[in-house]
Amino acid sequence: MNAITRRQVLWGGLGLAGAGFLAGCTAAPGRPATSPSPIPSPTPLTPSPGQTVVSATLTPRPVTLDLGGPTAPTWAYGDTLGTELLRAKAGDLLRVTVDNQLPTETSVHWHGIRLRMAADGVPAVTQPAIAAGQRYTYEFVAPDPGTYFFHPHSGVQIDRGLYAPLIIDDPAEPGGYDAEWVVVLDDWTDGIGPSPDDILASFQAQKGTVSTGMNHGNMGGMGHGSMGSPLGDAGDVNYPHYLVNGRIPTAPTTFSGEPGQRVRIRFVNAGADTIFRVALGGHVLTVTHADGFAVEPRETRSFYLAMGERLDVLVTLGDGVFPLVARPEGKSGTGWALVRTASGTAPTPGVLVSELDGTALAVTDLTAAESARLPDREPDAILDVQLNGQMQPYAWGINGRTFGQHTPLSVGEGQRVRLRMTNMTMMSHPMHIHGHTWGLPGSGGLRKDTVLVLPMQTVEADLQADNPGTWMYHCHNIYHAEIGMMTTLVYR
Repeated sequence: MNAITRRQVLWGGLGLAGAGFLAGCTAAPGRPATSPSPIPSPTPLTPSPGQTVVSATLTPRPVTLDLGGPTAPTWAYGDTLGTELLRAKAGDLLRVTVDNQLPTETSVHWHGIRLRMAADGVPAVTQPAIAAGQRYTYEFVAPDPGTYFFHPHSGVQIDRGLYAPLIIDDPAEPGGYDAEWVVVLDDWTDGIGPSPDDILASFQAQKGTVSTGMNHGNMGGMGHGSMGSPLGDAGDVNYPHYLVNGRIPTAPTTFSGEPGQRVRIRFVNAGADTIFRVALGGHVLTVTHADGFAVEPRETRSFYLAMGERLDVLVTLGDGVFPLVARPEGKSGTGWALVRTASGTAPTPGVLVSELDGTALAVTDLTAAESARLPDREPDAILDVQLNGQMQPYAWGINGRTFGQHTPLSVGEGQRVRLRMTNMTMMSHPMHIHGHTWGLPGSGGLRKDTVLVLPMQTVEADLQADNPGTWMYHCHNIYHAEIGMMTTLVYR
């Protein structure tokens, strides 16, 4: 890759604030002097009697972000990363206007939300791209409570500062905790190292052909020791920084609490190419939700979180200052924050955290809570999906084809469809489905919209075909997706 090695990237975590958040931002450099003709937004939705409407404005634009010392010229929705969010209740109507002040087109995908196709945010599939200077309004009902996030579905824009948490509250939430923290993990390079577009171009220049069959080699040039990971090769890009809520380890985010408090922590992996192993020093975590849906509670000292995945945990805080660590799997560096419940000296970034030793919890080791399971039903159709490709020459695809040359996966409305995903490569792939959630029969019905498929592993995922349309299905490593590991699921 010439000057760009397989692991040169750093990126940060961002969010947006509730109703009306980021409205009224000023125009940024690079915005056209005159706006093009507006593109039509989908047919407006009429609120039901008593339904709450949550309105907000997103303003993607060029900004310079302070990562805790280093400053990064980039694109973002706000002036900070990982500290703001958009929030609503299950059943609310969300009405979000995007005012595109970028020098190029963009879009917004509402990751994990089972919404109507018109609001899914995929240019050329569900909408026209939002051109520079244009405004576009998304309207949708969020049916399921949980931890989600949003980001563009335009090129590799997610590997800038364009993302934020989306929290959908449960009106019937029993609580049982004293505080809530949202923790966004990220990898960062834009404005500091090679740009995401340059990294993608270096991969595209290899013009690789997608290999089929079991690919035990041909990875080439790794040099990072990731094959020692139980996840196989976990990523392609070595980032300069790994961020927790937009901050580097030497200027960390600090979460404050009191000894004995019970805290709900919502974790989001907004990274483009990095799987994290996560732990809170001195604590045992109880996992309660995965990708928004309840699981049978499971205690763990650490867990893996792949790109696009979210995990909720409960923890009872100890007395002192503790490191919250997100170690990038198979890469050097760390994401680092602090949890402080008392005075005392903060641990130094890089100090050994014993909770990271031993076996980490894989999300697929969890089991769905009874309330989250799909109704029992045998599949009406089984679709075999092969994940193909290799690092050198760089090429990734599904069923031996890249996106654009793909054969869509066809389903019938009302069917229970089982996707049988087999990873024929030596890399892990977090596979993401739009507009639906899967139930994983091999994981006690665990409900997921993003599932990590390990090298040479087969994962079965059941989908209830109850949301007609054309839906994206792809790897959430953004470089794999943009190179071609992406297809569509189409209703007959």
